[in-house]
Amino acid sequence: MNLKNIFEQLDLPAQCRKYGLSLWECPQFLFFVMGLVIISSILVSYAIGMKYIDDPYIVALVVIAITLILLILAYIITRSFERMAEANRMKSEFVSIVSHQLRAPLSNLKWTIDLLLSEKINLEQEKGLEFLEVLEQNTQRMGDLISDLLMVSRIEQGKFVPRKKSISLKELVDEVIKEMSIFCKVNNANVTFEPEENLPQIFSDPSQTKIAITNLLDNAIRYINDNGKIEMKLAKKDKGLYFEIKDNGVGIPEGDKKHIFQKFFRSQNALKKQTSGSGLGLYIAKSIIEKAGGKIDFKSQEGHGSTFWFTLPLK
Repeated sequence: MNLKNIFEQLDLPAQCRKYGLSLWECPQFLFFVMGLVIISSILVSYAIGMKYIDDPYIVALVVIAITLILLILAYIITRSFERMAEANRMKSEFVSIVSHQLRAPLSNLKWTIDLLLSEKINLEQEKGLEFLEVLEQNTQRMGDLISDLLMVSRIEQGKFVPRKKSISLKELVDEVIKEMSIFCKVNNANVTFEPEENLPQIFSDPSQTKIAITNLLDNAIRYINDNGKIEMKLAKKDKGLYFEIKDNGVGIPEGDKKHIFQKFFRSQNALKKQTSGSGLGLYIAKSIIEKAGGKIDFKSQEGHGSTFWFTLPLK
């Protein structure tokens, strides 16, 4: 932890604002208060011990034992409060993001349906077909969000169990690129894929692994610059396969990197570049890869793009 992060942790009002809590409900402030209580208890214990116990070593042992017990209790209580505060923050964030993500497509649906019902648009005309496409696109957006939320729910409840079998990771990547070709074209994204020759198969859940690859590619496409480039590689590495996806997009600010795999998190420069998105894609991808026994990570520089990669074991 660098000095900047240490000072951020010591800024108690800022930490409390992050959770949306008052000072006396904030875990960090409560820990500070409990620290003062522990110090006071140590001093009182020492004074009482010195008055009634002749052996100073026994006094020291008693004070140390009391201190350890109080510290353990303080840590347990504070962590419990912190988890509750984090759950409260995530609940508020969840409601805000879901409401925001559903408002736009619902508004578009209502506006389009009202226009069609007004009989000002002839469905047989080209303009009428465009409005039907708007309905389809916005319905798809809401369907995608609901699918992501259901998947997150399954992950957290431990019901996201992979059904592993022998698969070709190269074929899965090819399928994802083909299925997202229209999305790439619309966003002027030039995607290249360079797999090594004669790659072995891996033992993994094909549908879940495909979701992870799709989320990584979707993320790269959304946040590239105009006429952006996305380079994908696949190679054998140690006892597994190594997949990499590199883009020349907006990149990730240094302060946001530690949060990038968290649920609902979206960096500020990403919000400016792309307003749609639930902030669940990378969380889901990480959960899938780790559930399959692999590892996922990234490197990025703001304004110069990002590189995400993961490894999956052969068996």
